[in-house]
Amino acid sequence: MRPKWDGGPAELVLVRHGESVGNLADVAAQDAGAEVLDLDARDADVELSDTGRDQARALRRWVDGLDDGSGPTVVVTSPYRRAADTAALALEGLDLTVGFDERLRERDLGQLDGLTGAGIRARHPEEAARRKKLGKFYYQPPSGESWADVALRVRSFLHDLRCGYDGERVWLFTHQAVIMSFRFALEGIDEAELLDLDRTVRIPNCSVTTFRRSGGLFELDGFAETDALDHHDVDVTHESPKGDRDDDVA
Repeated sequence: MRPKWDGGPAELVLVRHGESVGNLADVAAQDAGAEVLDLDARDADVELSDTGRDQARALRRWVDGLDDGSGPTVVVTSPYRRAADTAALALEGLDLTVGFDERLRERDLGQLDGLTGAGIRARHPEEAARRKKLGKFYYQPPSGESWADVALRVRSFLHDLRCGYDGERVWLFTHQAVIMSFRFALEGIDEAELLDLDRTVRIPNCSVTTFRRSGGLFELDGFAETDALDHHDVDVTHESPKGDRDDDVA
């Protein structure tokens, strides 16, 4: 069931963080068939790559070109460094206060963080079997989160947006699983539709997904759009279809 809105923001813009060194490590591990990512930082501290910073700066130039009255009025970011740094670069020099909300952070993979699908199957075969039985949406890695957990925090965040944000254009800097969960919550799609969407669309780094409120509902106006990068000749990057690290466990 789609939530009805009597008030709240006029627009929600979801920006995925720029390319990170974690994204590069993930691709390298997948290509090499490695079990572990070559990455020392904890997930919250992973930095943007050089390309990721270029992507965020391209978004800043794109924001300058928006029509008057269409830019952000409220900005909230995941506290994870790659998202927070994307927000800082993309909005540099604008008279905006950036808020932080832990509900926008990336899905926590718990004890499986840093492992590829091959690594999970080799080192935790019981978890590979459990995920296959439960399915991706409800499977919760040890000490981590399921997609259902992420959806719950997205619903909590949306509930708070109903209060005090009437007519605002709210920009959120966040992560792939969170953006997919906003679609799940706002559009009323079911588990199968969500997972099919996640299998077929890899949200590009620094892409923009836009919802606009109309008649009490938020309607999807643009999904994973890369206009900011395309217009400024900056590389468009995204994970391969197995970039979720546990995505190929089953």
